[in-house]
Amino acid sequence: MAGTGASPLKRAEQFIWLTARVLEQRRFAHHFLGGSADAVETALAAYLNEDGGYGHALEPDLRGPVSQPLHTAHALSVLDSIGRCSGLRVERICRFLTDASAKEGALPALLPSQRGYPAAPFIPIVDDPAAQLLATGPVVGLLHRNAVWHAWLFRATDFCWAAVDALEKSHPYEIEAAVAFLDGAPDRARAEAAADRLGRLVREQRLAVLDPERRAEYPVAAGYAPGEQHFPYDYARTPESLARSWFTDEELERSLDHLAAEQQADGGWPVNWRQWAPGTALEGRPLVTLKALLTLRAHGRSIG
Repeated sequence: MAGTGASPLKRAEQFIWLTARVLEQRRFAHHFLGGSADAVETALAAYLNEDGGYGHALEPDLRGPVSQPLHTAHALSVLDSIGRCSGLRVERICRFLTDASAKEGALPALLPSQRGYPAAPFIPIVDDPAAQLLATGPVVGLLHRNAVWHAWLFRATDFCWAAVDALEKSHPYEIEAAVAFLDGAPDRARAEAAADRLGRLVREQRLAVLDPERRAEYPVAAGYAPGEQHFPYDYARTPESLARSWFTDEELERSLDHLAAEQQADGGWPVNWRQWAPGTALEGRPLVTLKALLTLRAHGRSIG
């Protein structure tokens, strides 16, 4: 076992082997131990359904077997991270996205097929769900960034632009989704202008904790769990993100110091969203740990 003097990476590795699902173990091995992308894709395939979507609690807050947009967005992000966001696998996913879309031509967070299976109480199940930027933005941005072209993208891209342009009062997860879209949007000039406006909105509405030592002074968004605040690194996961320009070097470095210090005694990072079932919290922590390690490394922090 890794001791208290071990590097953050070594401590996290022990946590991953102790607690994570096979998929997160394979992802950790790929990103930090030279493991193969094939092994990640094989583990991810266990969550794939015949309709081309993903289910089986890939996103831990949605339980049960049925395909959902949030599960499928998660799968796309995994494929993107291993350089496999192309070909027939993505064509099949785009067919699912077409079938799952609301009348606006974009994705709702949750399809009514979830009814009857356990789900987080903060993700409501309705019979006729509307499309949301929260669900659609990350998917559209990722597909554009990988030069994927499919008929579904035309209306979905238009939806995202309209939703981003309409943002006035928002919350951190919606802003994160907007950034994910803008970071991949093909119209770079328009994306940069939209990001500049959103950056001002984030600062005006205090949606990012700019000084972790004064964290209590920053509001928690309505419906979020106590302490479910967001920091500069949540928006700018890499230095290349358009959201990086929203924050000074000092603000970003302070937030990265905070992120590094959040590593727990067992080597993992904590979940800060509302925990409603023991299994979801257990499965969520390795996901958060992977994200923290990748964020710190992307910004040049030494993790061992």
